[in-house]
Amino acid sequence: MIKRAFIWGMLVLGLATAYMYWYAHTSLPLKQTPLEFDLKPGSNLVTITSRMQAAGVMNDGLRFRVLARIMGKAGKIKAGFYTLNQQITPLQLLTKLTAGEVSLREIVFIEGWTFAQMRDALNAHPLVKHETLGMSEQQVLQLLNIPLNHAEGWFFPSTYYIDAGSSDVSILRRAYETMQMHLQHEWAGRDKNLPYATPADALTMASIIEKETGVKDERPLIAAVFINRLRLGMRLQTDPTVIYGIGKNYDGNIRKRDLLADTPYNTYTRAGLPPTAIAMPGLDSIKAALHPAHSDIIYFVAKGDGTHYFSNNLVEHNRAVARYQKNG
Repeated sequence: MIKRAFIWGMLVLGLATAYMYWYAHTSLPLKQTPLEFDLKPGSNLVTITSRMQAAGVMNDGLRFRVLARIMGKAGKIKAGFYTLNQQITPLQLLTKLTAGEVSLREIVFIEGWTFAQMRDALNAHPLVKHETLGMSEQQVLQLLNIPLNHAEGWFFPSTYYIDAGSSDVSILRRAYETMQMHLQHEWAGRDKNLPYATPADALTMASIIEKETGVKDERPLIAAVFINRLRLGMRLQTDPTVIYGIGKNYDGNIRKRDLLADTPYNTYTRAGLPPTAIAMPGLDSIKAALHPAHSDIIYFVAKGDGTHYFSNNLVEHNRAVARYQKNG
């Protein structure tokens, strides 16, 4: 009886070993290539495999966890951003993760950039595979399966780590999904009674805030000015939207004729928000648009040092204009 149990035990062990060998050397069913995912510092093995499952690296994490423990590498997986450009086996993936073969190259999209500037950066990057080169904005959106008519503002400005050969399509998709994540999160926790019908309205406001000031602490105040104007039925009268409407013809100066020329983005001639965002807003501007300062201010003027003077009536505003602009 003992001998038979031993034989069965050895048979089961042999089959298990053979199965794990087969699993370790069989390519994983990657959702796509290239495929990108990141592992957070301090994550345990269960969290790591769950994150890879969610990214489409594997269908289940149990076998990978068993393999990692058998190989004695369960606690040696390194945090970072990883890119899989081709098929890979679990054993190769485990080696990659424990060696910390993270993507160290980067591409940076600056807060306040337009979609055109973002594409210029992608097209100029020597390590990026240029799949959208020469495509129109609409063609790019269709390729990404994004149901929008305009791309402006819908891609999150940040630093993205890439491997050589990463496609511009995958980078754009990451930037779009990142913006969706931030916008939906902030929209869910937004202040009450804001004059926005949709998250797209908030995104448009955030883009205006982004272009109006580079001072983080001022952004909720800028938001308060424009939100108060919307509530009062006043026109926003913000120069960045006019500049966006001028487009490539903008030469660095806004003239009276520009303020009088009626375009969909001229907030001096048209009430309400412009039809789309005018740039890529950063997270601080999105937060400001959805959590404005509690104030009755409706005017602001540049002080010449990068900051602004805010006021709640026209008399005080005119005095500030005379002080900071006409006289100085």
